[in-house]
Amino acid sequence: MTEVVLYTRPGCHLCEEAREILEHVRAETPFALCERDISADDALHARYLERIPVVTIDGEEAFELEVDEAGLRERLVRVQR
Repeated sequence: MTEVVLYTRPGCHLCEEAREILEHVRAETPFALCERDISADDALHARYLERIPVVTIDGEEAFELEVDEAGLRERLVRVQR
């Protein structure tokens, strides 16, 4: 199953918007969703601080700052073939 990771931190309104889009698309196209709180990991915090939310699909960065719903669907179709 395709794994999508949302890098986030508490209080991030852009992260909440990204999560809503991910959940909406996941209802139609199943994938495993994992959230990683960058504030709990120094290395992740240093890597993603100014870029969150960041979304990876099977380990490849797909989106940062905002998630394009149509683009997410397209990428999922490509990786799930």
